Amino acid sequence: MTLFTGAVAALLSGLLATAVMLAIHRYATGNLTVELASAGSRVAQEVAYNDVTTPLVKHPDRNVQIVDARGHVIAATPALRGKPVMAGLIPDHKGLSTEVVCGGVFAPGSCNLVVAQQVYRAGEDWSVYSSSPTVPPYVMPWLAAAVIGTATALAAAITLLGHRIVTSSLRPVSAIRSELDQITDTCPERRVPLPPTQDEIHDLASTANRTLARLQAAMQQQRQFTTDASHELRTPIAAIRAEVEDALYAPADTSVSTLSNTVLRSVDRLEAIVGDLLTIERLEAGRPVEGEPIDLAAFVSEECERRPKPDKKYEYTLEPGVRVIGDRVKLSRLLTSLIDNAERHAATTITFHVRHEPRPKRDPGRFPHGIAVLEVTDDGPGIDPDKRELVFQRFSRLDTARDRHAGGTGLGLPTARQIAQAHGGTLQIDDSPAGARLVLHLPAAATPS
Repeated sequence: MTLFTGAVAALLSGLLATAVMLAIHRYATGNLTVELASAGSRVAQEVAYNDVTTPLVKHPDRNVQIVDARGHVIAATPALRGKPVMAGLIPDHKGLSTEVVCGGVFAPGSCNLVVAQQVYRAGEDWSVYSSSPTVPPYVMPWLAAAVIGTATALAAAITLLGHRIVTSSLRPVSAIRSELDQITDTCPERRVPLPPTQDEIHDLASTANRTLARLQAAMQQQRQFTTDASHELRTPIAAIRAEVEDALYAPADTSVSTLSNTVLRSVDRLEAIVGDLLTIERLEAGRPVEGEPIDLAAFVSEECERRPKPDKKYEYTLEPGVRVIGDRVKLSRLLTSLIDNAERHAATTITFHVRHEPRPKRDPGRFPHGIAVLEVTDDGPGIDPDKRELVFQRFSRLDTARDRHAGGTGLGLPTARQIAQAHGGTLQIDDSPAGARLVLHLPAAATPS
């Protein structure tokens, strides 16, 4: 950037210096022409009145010739005596005629500005030629040196200013980079400095800080998830170890069937936890959901009939023809989590309600064909409003579900919500006269023609 600024500054300064010197040269040439015309006019007046005085001019660099009507030089300054007419220029009757003459009667390699004027004498047209060396391109050495020096200083100043501006502009970037180098997993709470100017670098720093905040939240969630998973896995493993050690210490008091039944319960819990973790991993990987048309009412009926005979009563209010596009396996996992949760807490009855709602006004793009609603309601103790979001956190169980035999893995409802979100829907807990009411909203499929 500095080299580019310097090159542009040098080019512009050179063009400016050239333009200034051309303007000064033109101005000096104009003044010289006026001076020669004045000197020639004075001599022309003397010729007209037959009163020519010598010397014709007083300036050593000026030369004058008086030429009669036949082209003979009648009088001339000392440098041009005995030489022919200095120029073949014919004076104009209406004014002055000028020409630049190089060589000829002048010194070799020398160029002179010649001004010709016509004068009337004794009934004839005579001519007066006055000349002077042309103005050199640099006009005067000191003037050229001053202009070139000024242009050089201007180019250097612009280059230095450009360097300072670029350095100042990139200083916040260096600070951001330095801070990012020092941010590690041991200090994720650090943020990059925000420059005081409201420019693109400030926006970059703000974006970096938001990204760091999301990374910090993800790291904290991952650590909490690892801690909770380790704790949940440790419990069934410890139970298996305790049962096996008891059997080893007292083999006569332990039968294979009793030990197997006890260990299998812990193995089932381990299998459920690992399965839920794998499901969560697949959902968080962002893999696309393979969709197929599913009749939600028929799907609920089939899933409920496929389960072992429950000890709770099932009641249905299923509106036919409510269709969704989704992954049957994942939606089966979602419905299983809702039913398992309801069976653990229901007193006697679980109610399933499927219906279709029209397209909402606040978010029509998300549900272009309306909303397919599935409600699973139990008549258990219910969930306090301030704890309804808590049940969707991983490995979170309320006080009523703390028992290891009655409670789940703590991953069922969180997994169900992730499946709902992967299908473009929502899963939440709404108010209910009694018990808990979990409501699933999914985008309804287009009605077949």
